[in-house]
Amino acid sequence: MIKFYFHPSPNPLKVALYLEESGEPYELIPVDTRKGEQHSDAFKAINPNAKTPAMLDDDVRVFDSNAMLIYLAEKIGKFVPSDTPKNKAEMYSWLMFVATGIGPYCGQAVHFKHFAPEPKEYAVNRYDFEAWRHWQLINDQLADRPYMLGDAYTVVDMSVWGWARVVPFVLGAGAWEKLPHVKRLLDDINARPAAQRAEALKKKFAFKAEMDEEARKQLFPSNERLKAPEA
Repeated sequence: MIKFYFHPSPNPLKVALYLEESGEPYELIPVDTRKGEQHSDAFKAINPNAKTPAMLDDDVRVFDSNAMLIYLAEKIGKFVPSDTPKNKAEMYSWLMFVATGIGPYCGQAVHFKHFAPEPKEYAVNRYDFEAWRHWQLINDQLADRPYMLGDAYTVVDMSVWGWARVVPFVLGAGAWEKLPHVKRLLDDINARPAAQRAEALKKKFAFKAEMDEEARKQLFPSNERLKAPEA
């Protein structure tokens, strides 16, 4: 059985959605990142990058959320387009777009807007601009089709959903006025029972909610370099 190492943040949740949609049996193992559990030797043996999510499928380890989605989609064979070179190229391209664009720029935008020390005007401007640019490309892709790859709901939509859930926190309260097609996709997926089950996973465990000094230390270890005295 799959062991799924989980925290209720965008990247783990998109994998949780696939597992719930596919009906694949799995064991959920919580990793409280604000307590630093991702830095344990046991967890880093599965994910050396010390980030959630991670997965063990018997003796096969998989880390990075989009690698996990590809692995699961190819193993289980559900929520993937028909097997043609064109369809696979579209699927991989958009999955990598989320992995290398949406996720990193949204993550950095959130960090510099909400958590970084001053001064940060340049960084906020750069990452906010890029987060908007990436989401506008997703919005354009959805303008003339119900789902990212056309008429069928696929693993790509699940990958987008993970981050679409937090768009107002990333871009601001008025974001949906400029991204109506992304909002439509989000609402459509949110109405699915599997998405509701995935969202409910965070209530099964008492994950730390406070962003206190200890949580900042665990989530943003680079800040410790600023505090260290010069040699």
